[in-house]
Amino acid sequence: MTVAKSVALFAVAALFEIGGAWLVWQGVREHRGRIWIGAGVAALGAYGFVATMQPDAHFGRILAAYGGVFVAGSLIWGMVADGFRPDRWDVSGALICLLGMAVIMYAPR
Repeated sequence: MTVAKSVALFAVAALFEIGGAWLVWQGVREHRGRIWIGAGVAALGAYGFVATMQPDAHFGRILAAYGGVFVAGSLIWGMVADGFRPDRWDVSGALICLLGMAVIMYAPR
């Protein structure tokens, strides 16, 4: 599996997990209802399946690396969906997390 395909899987996983959590948040905190909550739960379940498609067989490595994607993706989601504006420390932290993800997943072994 190529690095590009692995990165694409991380992006899809982020879409499902962050989107799912956001839908549950909207359903509960913003009182949008059970359909939003149900869609969020379904998306979170789909995230679990997407994560299994990564080439590495080690659950801990995949989830640790995904953490970096989750940090950066959450900031991007907040910008797009909620008008959040990250400051330089948010951006710096996200870049550090993505660097860590790249080391964990793609360093030569």
